[in-house]
Amino acid sequence: MRIQSKKSSSAASKLLAMAKKGSSKTTIFFIFVSFILFCAFLPVFAPLPSLHSHSTRHSHRNSVNRKFEIESDRFWRDGEPFQIIGGDVHYFRVHPEYWEDRLLKAKALGLNTIQTYVPWNLHEPAPGKFVFEGFANIEAFLNLCHKLGLLVMIRPGPYICGEWDWGGFPGWFYSMNPTPKLRSSDPTYLQLVERWWGNLLPKFVPLLYDNGGPIIMVQIENEFGSYGDDQAYLHHLVTLARGHLGHDVIFMISRRYIINNLNFNANKDAKKMVIRNGQIGQRRENIVKEEDVVGEPKSGKEVNTLQMEARGKALRKDLFVGMLSFQKEFNAPGKSPPLSAEFYTGWLTHWGEKIAMTDADFTAAALEKILQKNGSAVLYMAHGGTNFGFYSGANTGVDEADYKPDLTSYDYDAPIRESGDVDNSKFNAIRRVIARYSSVPLPPVPSNNEKARYGAIHMQRKAFLFDMFDFTNATNVFESETPMSMEYVGQSFGFVLYFTEYKAKRGGRILSIPKLHDRAQVFISCPAGKNGARPTYVGTIERWFNNKLSLPDVKCHSNITLFILVENMGRINYGAFIFDRKGILSSVYLDGENVKGWKMFPVPLHNLNEMSTYNPITQTSYSALSEITSSRKKLIYEHENTSEEPAIYCGHFSIDKSSQVMDTFISFSNWGKGIVFVNDFNIGRYWPLRGPQCNLYVPAPLLKEGDNILVILELESPDPDLVVHTMDEPDFTCGSTGMSLHQL
Repeated sequence: MRIQSKKSSSAASKLLAMAKKGSSKTTIFFIFVSFILFCAFLPVFAPLPSLHSHSTRHSHRNSVNRKFEIESDRFWRDGEPFQIIGGDVHYFRVHPEYWEDRLLKAKALGLNTIQTYVPWNLHEPAPGKFVFEGFANIEAFLNLCHKLGLLVMIRPGPYICGEWDWGGFPGWFYSMNPTPKLRSSDPTYLQLVERWWGNLLPKFVPLLYDNGGPIIMVQIENEFGSYGDDQAYLHHLVTLARGHLGHDVIFMISRRYIINNLNFNANKDAKKMVIRNGQIGQRRENIVKEEDVVGEPKSGKEVNTLQMEARGKALRKDLFVGMLSFQKEFNAPGKSPPLSAEFYTGWLTHWGEKIAMTDADFTAAALEKILQKNGSAVLYMAHGGTNFGFYSGANTGVDEADYKPDLTSYDYDAPIRESGDVDNSKFNAIRRVIARYSSVPLPPVPSNNEKARYGAIHMQRKAFLFDMFDFTNATNVFESETPMSMEYVGQSFGFVLYFTEYKAKRGGRILSIPKLHDRAQVFISCPAGKNGARPTYVGTIERWFNNKLSLPDVKCHSNITLFILVENMGRINYGAFIFDRKGILSSVYLDGENVKGWKMFPVPLHNLNEMSTYNPITQTSYSALSEITSSRKKLIYEHENTSEEPAIYCGHFSIDKSSQVMDTFISFSNWGKGIVFVNDFNIGRYWPLRGPQCNLYVPAPLLKEGDNILVILELESPDPDLVVHTMDEPDFTCGSTGMSLHQL
């Protein structure tokens, strides 16, 4: 292991310094971006522009005569009873230029309130580097809600779940030594939370309802009682939030409680335990526990309101009444407004499952059971959106190995579909129910956004991934006797290439990796072989199978090179196995013998709302790229298109007029697995071999009149004709259709 002499002030930097070899003249990401230029001969696109709000900000609290409060088991807005009819719309899953479109459609559905999470990892992608621009411009989103007359329930975590990578926690936590103990009173963790909320919460002050803004409630933590009992931690969060937001704010403490048409009294003790574990104080008056609570412990007020999540079977009216009675056991008199803070309109889908769908009439009828009893409800989701980039999360089943990564699409079978479409039975059924209980007439329904097909896009292979590395004189490599995790080599998302050598053995070898997160493609090569050390694909090891691989018997006069390309497919965002480092997390064994002496090459690419921090591509770097590829040029184009070696492909498609720039979908039905960039924007993963998602949604704001560039990192098996097709509708019919839906 090589040690740099340069000092660093952070634990993460120290770990990097201990492992990193040489100076970084360039990076894999730098070269990858140059491939985009190689295809386009155009400069790299600039980051998304910031959306600046023109709304008036209030410099003093309570400068307007507005009040949102809880009395007589009801919500009250400015002295009038108020029924929350809300829905989740996550700003970070929607292109900023479409925020207004989606919010207007939510309003047309009949919603008066928007709920959204705030993902920590989007806003602090590196320690101390805070981002509030582009997709992360939460102030612009909240001001837009206010402009359109929509109230807001904000959920800033720190933990959010939400099928989002690691429930919103930044991946760089795992580069710290020791790793902070999440969702606890661990001083290191609390310091990070205080820094994060110290940058975030002050932005909410002028946006609070009592100050003239849209925010009526702020959630503290999320579903805490299910997986934690550190009440001191919750008290600390409330104190911290009060310090930034004042003492009149209504807080929510959310806990999961699912109604499946069961006897309400069944397992009542377990339900009480969930509530107590996540409760702040006893019978206080101003914290609503939706499935949870809204409350104000410091002033002696706390309200526990259970979140009623209706799914699976019809929600009976007597169950709803029973829920309210159960909730009141934990509240002061009059402080139990009935609130279903996550009323599921659909469900999530993992790779390899059937696409999740719920009946429109069933969903609408269950919602009506709540509204007709003067209950409040928030639709999860009103509009799901898209897990752009690498931010999709994952779940687990019976154990840590039972790993289930989420799709790129977060359509969620919501009434407002991923592409914003509202011409569907679920939207219409829910709107009819809400119209009967809305205090104001519903606005007209906007039309669907237009979609376009731009024809077939012919791709050209520009380089094999391994040709982007100089294994003999690497400048961006980490060395260690044992494999290092992805986070320890300085990245949170993407891929890591592990490289070592071993001696040939007659009859071959058996490769095993006891702990792998998440998916590894294995290659071997003989440096003295005929093919010039071209890597040969051996097989794939997947976390959910924990399979071993047989390495073939190779006649080689030197050591055999072993390549293991590991993909991070999303950190677990919910449950007991949420602690989820990425990469190779154990020793690697050949025939049971521990393999030593590893090199790690980061392959980070770039993620949502992130752009290269390097200088623009110069002629020098372009020449360096040419040198890397020219030495392999003959081999590259002699290789068949069906090669299973990861490669980069480029293609172009043209849009003649600005009026023809519309939403589209790119179909990968004949491809294997990979990552896609459209005009330098990471639109996410495709995996039609596993399914069910066949194509990826491309919102119109990512496209432009004239030449548009498509770049694909195909990991396994490109279409033999090297063609992708643009479509005008989604497709969830790929892959296996035999797997059932995974239920949390």
